[in-house]
Amino acid sequence: MTRVVLLTAPGRAAIATLLVAGPRATEIVSRLFQPAGKKSLSEQPLGRIVFGRWPAGTVAEEVVVCRTAADRVEVNCHGGVAAPRAIASSLIAAGCEEFDWRTWTRESLADPLAADAEIALADAPTERTARILLDQRSGALRRQFDAIAGAIRTGDAAGAVSLVDELLARMDVGLHLAKPWRVVLAGRPNVGKSSLINALVGYERAIVHAAPGTTRDIVTALTALDGWPVELADTAGLRLGDEPLEAAGIELAREQAAAADLLLLVFDRSAAWSVEDDALAKAWPAALVIHNKCDLPAAGDRPAGVEVSAQSGVGLAELARAVVSRLVPNPPEPGDAVPFLESHVELLERLKQSLAAGQHDRALKQIADVGCHRQLVVGVAQQQEGSGKA
Repeated sequence: MTRVVLLTAPGRAAIATLLVAGPRATEIVSRLFQPAGKKSLSEQPLGRIVFGRWPAGTVAEEVVVCRTAADRVEVNCHGGVAAPRAIASSLIAAGCEEFDWRTWTRESLADPLAADAEIALADAPTERTARILLDQRSGALRRQFDAIAGAIRTGDAAGAVSLVDELLARMDVGLHLAKPWRVVLAGRPNVGKSSLINALVGYERAIVHAAPGTTRDIVTALTALDGWPVELADTAGLRLGDEPLEAAGIELAREQAAAADLLLLVFDRSAAWSVEDDALAKAWPAALVIHNKCDLPAAGDRPAGVEVSAQSGVGLAELARAVVSRLVPNPPEPGDAVPFLESHVELLERLKQSLAAGQHDRALKQIADVGCHRQLVVGVAQQQEGSGKA
């Protein structure tokens, strides 16, 4: 079976790379590729970069081709959608089977956990989260599972449980390596939620207006705080709305606050602490309290919180640190094992149940099942080749 895989992300880009892999890779590419020199691709040594043209539709695309192995050829063309799609179509017509890069990654890597990490890396929004996923790609999570299995085999069930708990303690960080934490800003009207979200992201994402009820829908913005991906959500001011549209926005704000990873309750420091403010603080005791407008004179006593000014920028760095300390109180160290998929967490919870029940053989099988994916894929591929598929 000879396959073509688009390795680079679709969309606007300078260069796109397609991999042709399989026993007929050189043969198929040689039929289509027109090298600028006299030697055909099959006559070129491995690793030699060859420039030429590729007939793609009504025009010929200029490409760079390289045989990276006896059964692998990389084709580099202009980025975007049209050029790689045309080249892939010509390869499919010549006998290749198109493969999604995720499927290819899962098949080509021996360790399913490493394959999971490589796929997740494509969605890592920050350098910090990418580094953690690279550690998993390099075997950090696999080594921890091996250590759990080793502890079970030597009769150290307590040690195995401790290692499982260590992983479960990092699951919240792991599940947000490719998906941002959701941080919702809530409070009464005109406390400066929209101005604060604009100050945190560095541009005017939310509409700022003095009229109460200006924000009625949920306005979101993606940013990074200390390298951690965060989605900030600006919500309607919490009060009794005077008309149905505003009331709907307030109800939506309450729903978003309940579902947030972290709620920021924003209050106006320049206004006296009110009964409504006190009710909000008591309704959301786990929220991080923010006292905005600290550039204006303070109006009386109020509960402790982070004092900021969205207008002047005072206190924003302290606010960012406070948010991060709530979301990631114990960030993993370089090389730490971190479960990063729901399936990893589910496996760890099943492992803990098996160990608690004294079912050690079952726990070992559950760990072994994590490593079966590669063997199953290879077995399927061998069956297909044996049945005459190329």
